[in-house]
Amino acid sequence: MTTDLIDIEAELDALARRHRAANGLGMQVLNLIGGKAESLLDKLPTPVRDRLDTATEKALNVAMKAAHGSRSVVKDQPGWLNTAVATAMGAAGGFGGLPSALAELPVTTTVLLRAIQGVAVEHGFDPESESVQFDCIRVFAAAGPLAKDDGADLAFLTTRVALQGKAVQSLIQTVAPKLAAVLGQKLAAQTVPVLGAVAGAATNYAYTSYYQEIAHVHFALRKLAIEADRSEDELRQALAERLSLPNTTRA
Repeated sequence: MTTDLIDIEAELDALARRHRAANGLGMQVLNLIGGKAESLLDKLPTPVRDRLDTATEKALNVAMKAAHGSRSVVKDQPGWLNTAVATAMGAAGGFGGLPSALAELPVTTTVLLRAIQGVAVEHGFDPESESVQFDCIRVFAAAGPLAKDDGADLAFLTTRVALQGKAVQSLIQTVAPKLAAVLGQKLAAQTVPVLGAVAGAATNYAYTSYYQEIAHVHFALRKLAIEADRSEDELRQALAERLSLPNTTRA
């Protein structure tokens, strides 16, 4: 496809709208539990909060191995099915309170990563490629649906770390603390008395929907750079500028 056939501005506007829509998914959860995202972590016991970074890094490592190992056994699923499966797991995890929610965390992380890999494939990328594995983890750096995000904090659009040596492992260590805070909010929502199972289902629905949408933005941007023969960093910056504005007003 030649650059002449691609309306880059329109493509970027569409990606900005998709990103903005993804960020609205957490409101249903917050309305359900009657709280604020920033106060959710306070609901977790101190020992759990202190171990979130380590637990999240471990969950990401387990998820990466499990997601790749499952590719030869289970084919990529439609987005709606990934969301349905994760929603059911969230309900089960929330039903038993914090212990079952903690046990469910690495499983849900694996489902999320497989869903992100599926989006990469949908956009024509090979999930076995180290650069694509790297990008799949980077999608997790885009916070989460319960995090306040006005579009200016776009971690997934930051400069790519040099792909050498143990780049993916290094990225996991970098992403883990931010993802830990986000997943901590999910765990806290699942511990809400009475509503644990419902909140667990709602949070997993929101998270799976969110990360699949962010993955579409990420890999569509990468594909656009290839097809339009433009610098990916240049397109990232253009998208970031759109998302830093109150609204995407372009048609």
